Amino acid sequence: MAISQDLLEILVCPLCKATLELKPDGSGLKCVQCKRVYPVRDDIPVMLVDEARVED
Repeated sequence: MAISQDLLEILVCPLCKATLELKPDGSGLKCVQCKRVYPVRDDIPVMLVDEARVED
């Protein structure tokens, strides 16, 4: 079960409040502004800043 589009529309980055995009491989949600990637585990987004990593 993937993350629903409705959920993606309301989730924002907890740090900078920008929108998030699902990574093509489905492994995380990437912030369009600060480039942090929040992991998705068992189809549940882990929206904790301490769990995120920064990608280019």
